[in-house]
Amino acid sequence: MPRTKYFLVLLLFSFTAVTSQVKQREGAFELKGSVVGKENNAPLSGVGVSNQRGSYTTTNGLGEFRINVVVGDRLQIESPDFQTVYYTIKNQEDVKVLVEGYEVNKKGSLEDRDDLGSKISHQMLLDSALRYKKSNIEKSLDFITKSILQLGNRGDKGQMAASLSTLGEIYHYHKQYDLAIANYLDALRNKKSVKTEILLGKAYLMNKEYKKAEVIFNSLSKDATTIPYQKVEIYESLGDANMGLGKNKEALANYNLGLELAKRNLITPKMTDLNSKIGNAYARDNKMERAAEFYDSSLELASKQAPQRAVQEKEKVADFYNQKSQYSAEIELRKKSLDELNKIPKSKPTKNRGTTTSDTITTQRINYKIANAYIAQDKLTEAIPYLEQSIKEADAEDDLVVQKDATRKLSEVYKYKGEYSKALETYQQYVSVVDTLYVRKEQEISRAARFNREIAAKQSRISGLEQERELSQSKYDLALTEQELIAENNKRQTWVIYSLVFGLLLMGLVVFFFYRSNKQQKLANNLLALKSLRSQMNPHFIFNALNSVNNYIAKNDERAANRFLSDFSMLMRSVLENSEEDFIPLSKELDLLELYVKLEHSRFPDKFEYHLYVDEKIEIDKFQIPPMLLQPYIENAIWHGLRYKEEKGFLKIELHQKEENEILITISDDGIGRKKSGELKTSNQKKQQSKGMGNIKKRIAILNDMYKDRITVSIADLFEDETGTKVELTLKRE
Repeated sequence: MPRTKYFLVLLLFSFTAVTSQVKQREGAFELKGSVVGKENNAPLSGVGVSNQRGSYTTTNGLGEFRINVVVGDRLQIESPDFQTVYYTIKNQEDVKVLVEGYEVNKKGSLEDRDDLGSKISHQMLLDSALRYKKSNIEKSLDFITKSILQLGNRGDKGQMAASLSTLGEIYHYHKQYDLAIANYLDALRNKKSVKTEILLGKAYLMNKEYKKAEVIFNSLSKDATTIPYQKVEIYESLGDANMGLGKNKEALANYNLGLELAKRNLITPKMTDLNSKIGNAYARDNKMERAAEFYDSSLELASKQAPQRAVQEKEKVADFYNQKSQYSAEIELRKKSLDELNKIPKSKPTKNRGTTTSDTITTQRINYKIANAYIAQDKLTEAIPYLEQSIKEADAEDDLVVQKDATRKLSEVYKYKGEYSKALETYQQYVSVVDTLYVRKEQEISRAARFNREIAAKQSRISGLEQERELSQSKYDLALTEQELIAENNKRQTWVIYSLVFGLLLMGLVVFFFYRSNKQQKLANNLLALKSLRSQMNPHFIFNALNSVNNYIAKNDERAANRFLSDFSMLMRSVLENSEEDFIPLSKELDLLELYVKLEHSRFPDKFEYHLYVDEKIEIDKFQIPPMLLQPYIENAIWHGLRYKEEKGFLKIELHQKEENEILITISDDGIGRKKSGELKTSNQKKQQSKGMGNIKKRIAILNDMYKDRITVSIADLFEDETGTKVELTLKRE
């Protein structure tokens, strides 16, 4: 009797706990709220709002947010601009969270209100960009461009980072991972953000750059400021990077850390994903029993979520059964997936869907896999209805890939059964589908090429805006420096006027100050002239390099274009970093030149070979050279000498020790020569070359004036028949 009572009490307790959990899930609702500054009631945009269950969102331009919660949840409101705030949900009414310590001007000036309006407008543009991310990438990119234009030449770095990060998300969604990575990195250079670092790491994972992803997520795993949901994502992604690098043991350790954290914070979607990935890791180690345990757990958790998620997990476990040759269990599970999938309302069909990927879960693909399982058991008769159903559904859904595979498989089944007339008829249908798929693929390739050209143009426009903003920032700083110099001159002149009263001694002092002032003014003018000349050279170089990228895109060589664009972005980043310097280490300039020649050689591999020789006697680290001084000469050698040569030419760059503190740099090519090149040029090309060479001469003249004749240049024909060109540049050590 006591045992019976104990059992009834335990049963009642378990029933109460389960009922409580069910009610808690049923009590979930969408909470509406807003985040505002306590001092002036100003709405705060871009603020992160999350709870312990993994729900996460950000406030829009009006400071408003929506998030799925239950009564009793604890909201975490965080932003770099103020101390993190916590808020407990007491009922289903809308909430208004007041934030202290947000920097505002208490006077509420008109300028501050304009700045607040600008921030709201900027966030609205980003919200619009994300809204159209899936449906209309062109429109989405237009909103990003507007958001950058709105910032002006001296925009807030935080807002610029938000624009670039959002741009990266758009490229990420459309599988343009190289572009996504580049924009995430630019965003982080403007402002550090855990969210952006996580996105960058995931982009590296999708681009199969597992080592870089591992470095990022290792660093993030030590960050104590991340919220629980982000922490789970970090452990999960770190495990993915370990798996990509073949480190199964480390992957399991990180997956388990993420799973424990997800359980503690009741983050159910991540519990499902992590159980499934742990199963994958054990299956990869051929520990099938352990893998089966975690797959069962993932199935149980998925069954409590959305139907589509449950089907995805069933299919993953069915694939596992297929690997173990447990075809009966596989067929049973896939049939359940079919029943559940047929109950889910289908989305509206889209045009040109013949490119359905092998990972897409559809009824036609499940039917095809069931048929394959029957065939593996030599149950050909049972396989035929599923193949026929797969072909029928694939035809209705315009899924040519599955239709092709199922039709070919059905033809083979008829052949094995000895029904040769049906096998021939089905094979003819297969050939017809293959022909249609071939035409469809050609159309898709054409659309992809056009899409890539449009993307490249948009990205070029956005990159140009960012560079224009940086250039304007430099010009503003120069103007400010010049104003400060003028103000200093005025002070000194005023002081001189008062000092004249005190006699000839003070007059001598006045002369001294004038002399020094004029010397500084001359130096400032020289610096300003140098920056102006460099700003004219860089766009000329960018234009030629972008033509090379455009050439690859025109040839539909997307891989080469991405590789070229990656190298080009590395080169341009280095060029921009050095653009403010009068001199840089010679070794750094040689690295840039080698990268530039490599880029040009990849475009004209049949036009020239090249060789870079550095005399071992030269102590390269002790010499410095103006940035981008040698590149225009090399560019002329390739574009105006070697490019027009009928046979393959040769470009030679040599550095020799001339004297102890002096080296000779020789750039020679066996191209068509200056005379013949001049005859082939249009008047516009002659003007452009003249302008480029003129800029170099001016730079050298100014630098020699400032640093006492450190550089000399001479240009001559290489051969007596006026072919080939030889440039000799002498560089002295300071």
